[in-house]
Amino acid sequence: MTHKMKLVDFAFKAMKNKEKDIEVRLNDEKRQKIKEGDIIEFEHVDTKEILKTQVIKLHKYKTFKELFNEFDKIRIGIKENEDVSIMDNFYSKEDQEKYEALGIEIKLI
Repeated sequence: MTHKMKLVDFAFKAMKNKEKDIEVRLNDEKRQKIKEGDIIEFEHVDTKEILKTQVIKLHKYKTFKELFNEFDKIRIGIKENEDVSIMDNFYSKEDQEKYEALGIEIKLI
């Protein structure tokens, strides 16, 4: 199955440069459909460039804090001065508690 997601500039460039290999998302209904071996096409939010990737492994955590503690920042595509609170810009606290956190480990194809 092929899934489509958007990425901001920093994360897109890190993935393109093979530094970022884990995409962090809420484990909501849309992401629960993702399986190992699936394809994800990441679209740069500004340039519309596409990166085609394959899902290697799914990492599920109760909280984004647990996920962030498990991996190097560059692997998950956040800047050195950012921390787990960055996820509050994307997801409400209620949704974070309801759906929990997902790290989607990928490789470029």
